Amino acid sequence: MTDGTLETIDGRPALRFERTLSHSVERVWQAVSVPAELERWFPAAAAWTPKAGETFEAYGASGEVTEVDPPHRLAWTYAGQVYSFDLAADGAGCRLVFTHVIDDRGLSAQTATGWDAYLSRLEPYLDGEEISEQDAHAHWAETHERYAERFGVDPAPGRRFAAALRGEGGDA
Repeated sequence: MTDGTLETIDGRPALRFERTLSHSVERVWQAVSVPAELERWFPAAAAWTPKAGETFEAYGASGEVTEVDPPHRLAWTYAGQVYSFDLAADGAGCRLVFTHVIDDRGLSAQTATGWDAYLSRLEPYLDGEEISEQDAHAHWAETHERYAERFGVDPAPGRRFAAALRGEGGDA
């Protein structure tokens, strides 16, 4: 698995993940755009068509599909942040680039760790296997520390977040 990178887009911090998948662009498009497929590996499935200008609700926040170019690009905003999937043929497979423009660079390691775990579920899903969310997050602590060091951010917020999810207090 390839680590994500921290970049800047329009003056905001952005996480970028690139994956080479052994499935066609059309097959990967289905996995990233069809709600019933998206919910099998992504943190949440938006109830979308998707169609540019379409709005949706998820987890108490709203989003809007901003760009759709099947089977190559899907972009949306959610809770004020920008997300996109870009797909391109790569031999017999597909190169997927997932980008998330975030609000707080200080939370970049924590956010990158979560995306890393979810994206690790995509190829197995496409292969007909399923990795549980719990299994995908099994190495969360180590992955988080690696991202915090690489991005040069304080790991404490991510440690507190992980501890709270485990029902612990302190700086885990």
